[in-house]
Amino acid sequence: MREFTLDVPAPEKWGEGLVAIPEGETIAVEARLESVHEGILVSGTADATAVGVCGRCLTDITEPVEVEFQELFAYPGEEATDFEVQDDHVDLETLVRDAMVLSLPFQPVCQPDCPGLDPVTGERLTESAGTEQPEPADERWAALQDFTTDHDDDAPRLVARNTEES
Repeated sequence: MREFTLDVPAPEKWGEGLVAIPEGETIAVEARLESVHEGILVSGTADATAVGVCGRCLTDITEPVEVEFQELFAYPGEEATDFEVQDDHVDLETLVRDAMVLSLPFQPVCQPDCPGLDPVTGERLTESAGTEQPEPADERWAALQDFTTDHDDDAPRLVARNTEES
């Protein structure tokens, strides 16, 4: 059994869409390699930082990515395997890349309750001072715009009084 700690740059951009790990980003890998009957069992963790934009408000974001992995690198033989030992070494790039890309969020957000963009003005709702934009009124309903139920309180009321004296 051997343990390794490596800091390697990403050879290319990993991921597509709104968030990815850029080329040259440092990836910290801690790996444990164990000799087993079928080959070499590799387990460990990998850490990096992903950059991209919020899926709601398009703000630039960076977020840490941490993954765990475990895979058997088989000795070359008759059976086809996904990962093989090659010249007494194992290539972790595909294993780490696949684990990291699959852990990237599909719709990243800058904060869990990000309100996004205003559909009318296109401004970020997180930056607005809380001023609400009035919704455009449909002209067919314009006559009802001044209607309120408050005016009933001001109207004189008829009160029935009991005029009989007992």
